[in-house]
Order: sequence, then C-alpha cells, then structure tokens
Amino acid sequence: MSHSPIRKDKTCLNCRHVVEQKYCPNCGQENTDSRKTFHHLFIHFFEDLTHYENAFWKTIKNLLFKPSTLTKEYLSGKRLSYLAPVRLYIFISFITFLLIAIFPGKVSEDINKSEKELDTAEIINQANKGSEMKISSKFFDFKSMKEIDSIQKYGKEDEKLSDFQYWAYEKVTNVTEHNTKKEIIEKFIESFFHNIPKILFVIMPFFAFFLWIFHSKKKWYYFDHGIFTLHYFSFLLLIFLILFIVNRIVGLFGEDNPLTFLSNIITFVGTLWMCYYFYPAHHRFYGETRIVSFIKSVFLFFINSLFILFLLLFYIFYTFINLH
Repeated sequence: MSHSPIRKDKTCLNCRHVVEQKYCPNCGQENTDSRKTFHHLFIHFFEDLTHYENAFWKTIKNLLFKPSTLTKEYLSGKRLSYLAPVRLYIFISFITFLLIAIFPGKVSEDINKSEKELDTAEIINQANKGSEMKISSKFFDFKSMKEIDSIQKYGKEDEKLSDFQYWAYEKVTNVTEHNTKKEIIEKFIESFFHNIPKILFVIMPFFAFFLWIFHSKKKWYYFDHGIFTLHYFSFLLLIFLILFIVNRIVGLFGEDNPLTFLSNIITFVGTLWMCYYFYPAHHRFYGETRIVSFIKSVFLFFINSLFILFLLLFYIFYTFINLH
C-alpha cells in the first residue's frame, strides 16, 4: 500500500470523478500525487508486484510446502490473499534470471575446469596407450564446405547429403569455423540461460494440454489446468532459485569449506522434493484416489519429459546453428 500523501484536489486524475476518500469509487485509482521520487517508484513497483505485506510470504509458504493449495484457493475465488498465478511466475522468473545474469561466474569456471581435466586425461591416455584413444570431441571436427560441395558435385550418390542435411551441415560448419570449442560452449550456455523463459513459456501450454487430456472435460476446464501448471512451474523455478542462491553463497567460501556438505544435502533434498512434488499436488488438486493419481502422475511425468527433451534437443540444434 502506498504511503504517498493524498491530493488536496478531490477530482480523480484518471476519470475526473469526485474522490471523497483515498481511492476513486469510479475507477479505483489512488488519489495521490502523480509525481514521485525514484524511491517511491521502486517501492510502488515492488508493492504492486507482490501485494507486499502478508500476501507475498503467504504465497511463497503455500507454494513450497502445500502442493496445490494455491491453485485450489485461486479457483475457489480466494484471490486477494495471494499473488495472482501469472504475477507470481513472472516475479520468480525475473529474480531467478536476474541472479543468473549477475552471477554467471560458476559456469565459466566449470568450463575451464572441465577443459583442464580433459586435457590432462588426453595426455595420460597418449602416454599410456599412444595415440590409440584420445579424449576429444569429434563433434567439432567437420569437413570443409569445399569438400562437401565437391562430394555433392562429383561424389557417389550414397555419399551425397540431402537438401536438409546440406543446410544443417552448412550452418554447423559455419559455427565451428568461426569459433573455438570453448567459445561455442560459452556462447551456447549464455544463450540457453538467456532463453530459458521462452522455453518454459512454450512448454507450459503443452503441459496444461496433457493434463486436460488425462482428466474429465466436464469437470475441468483447460483454464484450471493452466492455473495448476503456472503454480507448478513457479514452484520448480523457486526451488531452482533457492538452490542456486545456496550454492553461490557456499561457493564464496571455496570448494573445500565445511558448508559444502550442507549445500550438497540441501541440493539433494531440494531435487528430491522437485521430483516428488507433482504427485501430491496432482492428487490433492484433482481429488482422485492415490493409485489413480500415482498412475496418471507417472504417465504425465513420462510424456512431459519426452516432450521437454524433444524441445530441448530442437532448441540446442537451433541455438547452435545460430551462434555468431
């Protein structure tokens, strides 16, 4: 709630209706000074986004520890006590990807560490087994386009590429010729995290669609499944955010500090809760028997996992061929 002083003028700035109290009875706009400092702007943004006061923390508590409660409350009409599903998802997404953008250092460190480990392993293998086995990624070894064009023109029919294969090969070769292996990995990871919100927005409607297929069309609308999906994805993002913050804080003290063990336990418990959460949420929301709910949860988890895997593979290919 805003703490700005009420205007002396009782005429609403929005609809010109007479305002006797703080809010216009006609349009609901607050009758306060429209010119505010940056401090007021920031506070107003945060309050407007979270309803501030008790609604935000009440929503987070229920989202984490009471599966499906938010969805049932929202659909029953109790909406002012909690954050709206879309607003909740946007808020958690904003915080999550803001922190990932601010603290991306671990990704680069892991890449450098992995490269050093691979280089060491390669040296050891070469020393022990000569050049028989080398730890290297052949994924990055391609023929030049001149060779491919020559094969396409003069090669045997079984050696030639189809139109799609040629197009894909040309795109991939263009990337590998202008970027080192390290640059490709770094650019891909950066692009992947930058576009995760887009991926999730693509996945959510399909996730809700699969829920719609598995449940009564007379009892449940697609809208109901959509609200359930928004809350479920908000939960997944929130757990990811918590684990990310814990790992980053513990990482500040080095890899061998005593808190690493605690961080690993929190990560394990959080991951386990992420995997299990869908079943109780599904059972409590749809009100089916535990056996039926369990069977449906397993099928839905399997179907959605395959679909998400397909989208991720498609996205990986799309991202790779569009690297610059």
